[in-house]
Amino acid sequence: MSTVEPGAATSGLVDRVKSILLKPSATWDQIAAEPVTVGGLFKGYIIPLSLIAPVAGLIGSLVFGHGGFGVTFKPSIQGALISAVVDFAMGLVGVYVLSLIIDALAPTFGGQKDRLQALKVAAYSGTAAWVAGIFLIFPPLIFLMVLGLYSFYLLYKGLPRLMKTPQDKATGYTAAVVVAAIVIGVLVGILTSPLQRIGLADRGPAAGTISVGGKSVDLSELEAQSKRLEAISKQIESGKAPEAIAPDVLKTFLPAAVAGYDRTELTTSSGGAGGVNGSQAEGVYTKGEGRIRLTVTDLGAAGALAGLVNAFNVQSSSESDGKYEKIGKVDGRMTQESYDREAKRGQYSVLVGERFMVAAEGEGASMDDLKAATAAITPARLEALVKG
Repeated sequence: MSTVEPGAATSGLVDRVKSILLKPSATWDQIAAEPVTVGGLFKGYIIPLSLIAPVAGLIGSLVFGHGGFGVTFKPSIQGALISAVVDFAMGLVGVYVLSLIIDALAPTFGGQKDRLQALKVAAYSGTAAWVAGIFLIFPPLIFLMVLGLYSFYLLYKGLPRLMKTPQDKATGYTAAVVVAAIVIGVLVGILTSPLQRIGLADRGPAAGTISVGGKSVDLSELEAQSKRLEAISKQIESGKAPEAIAPDVLKTFLPAAVAGYDRTELTTSSGGAGGVNGSQAEGVYTKGEGRIRLTVTDLGAAGALAGLVNAFNVQSSSESDGKYEKIGKVDGRMTQESYDREAKRGQYSVLVGERFMVAAEGEGASMDDLKAATAAITPARLEALVKG
């Protein structure tokens, strides 16, 4: 019997991507029985898909640049290439390290150690995240990268099938692996960005800290989340996924003025893939030289996947050279904020009802202004849209 080289032909790669996204259960069963080699899996699947985000990001940065509110900068070709190569290389390392963790944890959750099967899980569960990287090519579509969270559900479905874990222990296994993936992501950020100072231990006022659920994971909460994800996935596979709120409805949540800034622009957009849809309304507010871009995004079915991240109660903070970043919960909602005090530039976002993302980005605006802008959306009104 010959050894399968996944994705050796373009059509085979495309078909596998479609099948794992749309029919994960049946596809995992097929993957479990396939003989592979480490080299074949990297060459035929991991490397081609790992290239999507770095290449899309390279093109997007060189063509459109970075920034907002009409103020953008474009990196040098050399700088953009170096960044893309580093991201690509670290991504490959991350997949392999994650596979080692999956293999090492298997016996703890009643599974069987198998290095190749673990690599399959790490590779194929990342499909949604890799494919979502294509949205880096065009800045207005970057919000759709949240669809990559579907990879968490792919992981949950693949672990018991390939690592022979009892179904009643699949949730805990998934939780442990996702926590490991979060930590790997933080470490990759430390290695690839000189501006990021997030550490795994408190090292003083200039250092960062990160904890995942206080060094523990609420498995009962995760169990509830996984059941929701399974229901959502079945709806997606059957073409009955929840419809995103119409953009024209979302734009009614953007007031004429926020925090003393008057609205000068109002736009809407919608889109999706693989049965998962989303929509967004965006307003631009100005006051003198200051600008705030306020967005309301309905993640649609992907909101349930964001809920899985919320269940981990991830908290982090970092500060260096007048810049800081924080992730945590405020009033039970996951929030993220970052600010450059010297440039008076920052961002504040809130996950509302595990369905909506409300975000404010500002130039020449204070963090208090950005927080006031997101509060003007009135999160309780958004939550009422899906509770009714």
